[in-house]
Amino acid sequence: MRLDKMLSNMGFGTRKEIKKFSKMGIICVDGKTVKDTSQHINPEKQQIEFDGERVEYREHVYLIMNKPQGVISATEDLVEKTVVDLLEYDYRHFHVFPVGRLDKDTEGLLLLTNDGKLAHELLSPRKQVAKTYYAEIEGFVTEEDARRFEQGVTLDDGYETLPAQLNIKESGPRSKIELTIYEGKFHQVKRMFQAVGKQVVFLKRIQMGPLELDPALTLGEYRELSEQELLLLKG
Repeated sequence: MRLDKMLSNMGFGTRKEIKKFSKMGIICVDGKTVKDTSQHINPEKQQIEFDGERVEYREHVYLIMNKPQGVISATEDLVEKTVVDLLEYDYRHFHVFPVGRLDKDTEGLLLLTNDGKLAHELLSPRKQVAKTYYAEIEGFVTEEDARRFEQGVTLDDGYETLPAQLNIKESGPRSKIELTIYEGKFHQVKRMFQAVGKQVVFLKRIQMGPLELDPALTLGEYRELSEQELLLLKG
């Protein structure tokens, strides 16, 4: 990898800026000042220093966020605030993106990464990665609804969903449920309840595959995945 590309990827500036920094003598490779930042280096085997501090190169980052309502699952938007806008600069320069999406009015677990391979694995329909939601429903949710979900329901566009597990936590004028689905169609949870004549009034994703929402994360907060969580996710 070119030295200027590596430093640019790590957020130290544009390649043009990094070239200026090299002329200032603040970039070192293996203890030697470097003037030519176009040279190729191995960041895993060589020691890179910028202004006296060692640069720890990372290709990929993995973040778990408790997405709040009111922001969209996108990397940029001219009008709406995005989940990437919630990140500190130290993470933005990695060019992370949300893995899948949560509706603007839906909160909860959202994974952000720049690892395209992992994102593809988690989103691939053939993988059928489980996604569990907590929801509050206007009206009484019944065991008959649970049986219909277990068989798969027909959405408004004629699509037949895969079987889903509906766990009724509390049935009443405003029912509380948990629902596990294995696909990610547009507004799927809301449309599944519409198919049985009910309306979702609150929706929160609490799990994706083996990854559970960290209860210590308040709305809008995020952290890097632990090594154990990452191993489980890559399973």
